[in-house]
Amino acid sequence: MSAAHDLVIRGGTIVDGAGGPSFTGDVAVSDGVITTIGDVDGAGTQELDADGLLVTPGFVDIHTHLDAQIGWDPLGSSSCWHGVTSVVMGNCGMTFAPVRPGDSSMLAHMMESVEDIPASAILDGLPWNWETYGEYLDTVDDMALAINVGGLVGHSALRWYAMGERSVDPEATPTPDELATMVRLLTEGMDAGALGFSTSRTLRHTIPDGRHVPGTFAESPELHAMAAVLRDAGRGVLEAAPRFDGDGPSAPRAHSEIEWMAEASRLSGRPFTFNLTHTWANPEHHHLVMELVAQANGAGAQLRPQTTTRGIGVLFTFAHATPFDRHGSWRTLAGKSLAERVAYIRDPSVRAQLIADGSTGPHGSDLANFYVADHSPSSGGEVVARFDCNPATEVPALVAASGVSAAEWYLDLVDRSNGSAIIYWPVLNQSLDAINEMLEDPNIVLGLADGGAHVGQILDASQPTWFLTYWVRERQICSVERAIQRLSADGAALFGLSDRGLLRPGMRADINLIDWDSLALPLPTFRHDLPHGAGRFVQGARGYESTIVGGEVTFVRGDHTGASAGVVLRGS
Repeated sequence: MSAAHDLVIRGGTIVDGAGGPSFTGDVAVSDGVITTIGDVDGAGTQELDADGLLVTPGFVDIHTHLDAQIGWDPLGSSSCWHGVTSVVMGNCGMTFAPVRPGDSSMLAHMMESVEDIPASAILDGLPWNWETYGEYLDTVDDMALAINVGGLVGHSALRWYAMGERSVDPEATPTPDELATMVRLLTEGMDAGALGFSTSRTLRHTIPDGRHVPGTFAESPELHAMAAVLRDAGRGVLEAAPRFDGDGPSAPRAHSEIEWMAEASRLSGRPFTFNLTHTWANPEHHHLVMELVAQANGAGAQLRPQTTTRGIGVLFTFAHATPFDRHGSWRTLAGKSLAERVAYIRDPSVRAQLIADGSTGPHGSDLANFYVADHSPSSGGEVVARFDCNPATEVPALVAASGVSAAEWYLDLVDRSNGSAIIYWPVLNQSLDAINEMLEDPNIVLGLADGGAHVGQILDASQPTWFLTYWVRERQICSVERAIQRLSADGAALFGLSDRGLLRPGMRADINLIDWDSLALPLPTFRHDLPHGAGRFVQGARGYESTIVGGEVTFVRGDHTGASAGVVLRGS
């Protein structure tokens, strides 16, 4: 007798993504779709015992830069190890399509400059067999994807295609023909299934020669023409890296940026999402933006700022980079493996030279807002990553307590940890209190995890696990049910992914089985697994017993099963 279902998940605590109370039950799946929730009769070809586990929708990560990485890593790591089953690429105006023949190098080096992804890996890791955005999606569709991917059409690629070198001239505006080309290409992208349009206006984003990326200084007629494409399509999301940065007080820029984004949202009738973070240099900025957003939404806009659940911070690991690398003998660490580095600094003469040269580099007081990011439980057990900026783990305090120089303290830390210790320097979202305030704002969504970007500096793709372990389990700022809703249904709804984000009959079977008590973040590590041996930070998780994509068990405790049921998420 044949089984009644392809897959049955038995006896789990179902947290369905809608925010309501959890309940105990079964989930049945056939042909990649959830068919029954509750008491499931009939056997499954495959059965999973979920007793004691949470059964949740797969998480939706709305802000990644995996556009290149999926070419050599169709798993989408590290995002895939944190319950993420669907991602949105093409944020901040950065995409690889449309592209004229011969312009791939320009887009690759632009991505390297903005998102710290090696251009050589991008150029050799992708086939570059497309010109339009639709053709790019078709190429991605042919990849053996382990997770689902969708994308926004980036303004930088559109503008470079239409205007060439003029696109980075801050004084240049598109001619009528150039604007018509951008509108045509964005329309084609939307017709092919793009999830919307993204742009960058921040002054931090530059091309390799220092000029700002195409679109940074685009004026209202051009931006509104892009918004009108989404209006005519009747769907899609607008996204921006806004120009909150610059010289002088930020308040006027906050007003002007919110004003144009609100106007674009009202004109298009579509949601507009953008980056929002806190810094100690501008501690009231997020308050002002939240107030302006509430006013704009009250007047008919759909503004949805997105923030992270922890500081966006640079990581220092002895395998890759230290705070002392620019000084004297510290440069001799370059080219050595982690094991070689650790053995090297244990040579007394080498250690003495490093300490002496380190005295010309950062002192303890110079490392304010640098933290040791690992935590050893007092009862022993696995060392876990901590990003809570605990004053007790701030480097100056630890250096002062040690009675030695900052360089000697750091070498002692490396020696004790066999090189695994992580130093964390949050540069955005520097206050946990500010993050808490933003997490409580009803207009703000979870985003900015930046999966695939800043590979040698930052790793925030583990955001879902940090949110669940720190903010929900430890700080208890919201219920587990609401937390899962924020990680799944909220992002899916914002981007119009109407068949995902909830556990309901008829929805696609993207599902997590989570051991709540065991959920934890191990330390990030540094690997050289990009094309040409380039390196990146990676971080796994503990507690995700199974992650199911398209009805197929794709990850078991972080290990890939070989399943590749991921699809391209096309708007319709």
